[in-house]
Amino acid sequence: MEFAIILLAVLICVSVLAVKLNDNKIAFPFAVKKQLFTAAERQFLQLIEQSVGDEFRVMCRVKLIDLLSLRSNTDKKIANSALLRAGGKQVDFVLCDRKDMTPVMAIDLVFGVGKDGHNTQRDFFVSGALDTAAIPHVRIKAKGGYTVTDIRECIEAKLIPLRRRQGKIPFSGVTAANPSIIPTNKRPTRPLSASRRAVAA
Repeated sequence: MEFAIILLAVLICVSVLAVKLNDNKIAFPFAVKKQLFTAAERQFLQLIEQSVGDEFRVMCRVKLIDLLSLRSNTDKKIANSALLRAGGKQVDFVLCDRKDMTPVMAIDLVFGVGKDGHNTQRDFFVSGALDTAAIPHVRIKAKGGYTVTDIRECIEAKLIPLRRRQGKIPFSGVTAANPSIIPTNKRPTRPLSASRRAVAA
């Protein structure tokens, strides 16, 4: 009982001190941001959510080190170097399985010019790390005019291995029995090149 009273007194003292420091603008010089996402990020989040429906959960701004883990037999020096490099990396969106939150796909929004930390050039460390972990990685050029169908086709183009495991398309490829997965007359392409139109990295 006495220990509980002492602990409560300590917590009260710490709280009072924290409030006092905050009043003097020393320890906590923060204010809430007006917007958590940019207009482009909000638009794409809405498009992605509509395109995947109830199948996946969409997580935003996921750190690479939260998405991947080191292999158990990794050399210590290599592991430290990889963790150091991965520490400052993140992906814009991650599709997760609704049942167990297993990562299914990573999606990055790419601007034509540098903005808010979004690199116009591919980050080969991020792409290589995701590829090694067998997580599909899609990079979508930020521009207006995309429809939910456009984004869905881009996502489905990278989910072909998953769809095959699910039995939704045959291993021999897309057939007339599966026209809604990848339309044969309009294959999605990546919107990062003038010669291509949709997404698949």
